[in-house]
Amino acid sequence: MTGQVRKESEVQYHHVIHRLPTPGDSPYVRAKHAQLVEKDPEAAIALFWKAINAGDRVDSALKDMAVVMKQQDRAEEAIEAVKAFRDRCSKQAQESLDNVLIDLYKKCGKIEEQIDLLKQKLQMIHQGEAFNRKATKTARSHGRKFQVTVRQETCRMKLGLGIYAARKLFGSRSCIPQSSVV
Repeated sequence: MTGQVRKESEVQYHHVIHRLPTPGDSPYVRAKHAQLVEKDPEAAIALFWKAINAGDRVDSALKDMAVVMKQQDRAEEAIEAVKAFRDRCSKQAQESLDNVLIDLYKKCGKIEEQIDLLKQKLQMIHQGEAFNRKATKTARSHGRKFQVTVRQETCRMKLGLGIYAARKLFGSRSCIPQSSVV
């Protein structure tokens, strides 16, 4: 009996252990399941499209789909999707979508677009529009959460602009390694 109870609780909390959305039958939940449990990126992309078109967690679905597309070497397609559907996302998701676009531009080698987007983000910071008008924001990296100040974000953006400008100026022979870019 104890073994059966344990198995039931393991199944019940499977979504918590694997960082999946709460169990359900929505397109977004099915997409995350295809991505993380079934390890089927093509099915996940198709289901993320369904979620976006159905209005199901559009912010998360668009970001997650773009990341999966990038992993599948479909960064150009992901850029077009983000640009086409970002108007369906909340205002709070726009900054995160900008970060996704910067990564996608980096993957495609689109330095001009990276620079333009970084300049736009810097302008938003200077106008007080970034961070939802707060002094800090919670950021995530490699599963960890931490606080980032406006000043730290400004420095990160300026560093990124400098690195991209140097790479553009000196081309592929630049002494700046790819991994150091924002």
